[in-house]
Amino acid sequence: QVQLVESGGGLVQPGGSLRLSCAASGYTLDYYAIGWFRQAPGKEREGVSCIGSTDGRTVYAESVMGRFTISRDNAKNTVYLQMDNLTHADEAVYYCATTALYCGSWHRPTAFASWGEGTHDTVSW
Repeated sequence: QVQLVESGGGLVQPGGSLRLSCAASGYTLDYYAIGWFRQAPGKEREGVSCIGSTDGRTVYAESVMGRFTISRDNAKNTVYLQMDNLTHADEAVYYCATTALYCGSWHRPTAFASWGEGTHDTVSW
């Protein structure tokens, strides 16, 4: 069974950090670009970051640039999203998703074929 599973979400204070993981089972992520998206209540799903497969190119939304870092460990079949200096605006359900090879249309959810169930981040005192 092909599956993506996010983990690492939770409650954190403003200014704190979380590290999200996206683990795949049933197939290898080596030849996929992986995107992270988030969706806050009442808002549309938005692209946060993406990492390419063979080129390893990374892209970020302007709102998270300099605070979030995406990385991948193909040996563990896992992609990570390190989130630092979190604010209330970062509170959302975070999803990972796969698309073929590169992050060319990374900001469009429709460009991604397989999705995880999401992990929720709460930023609060």
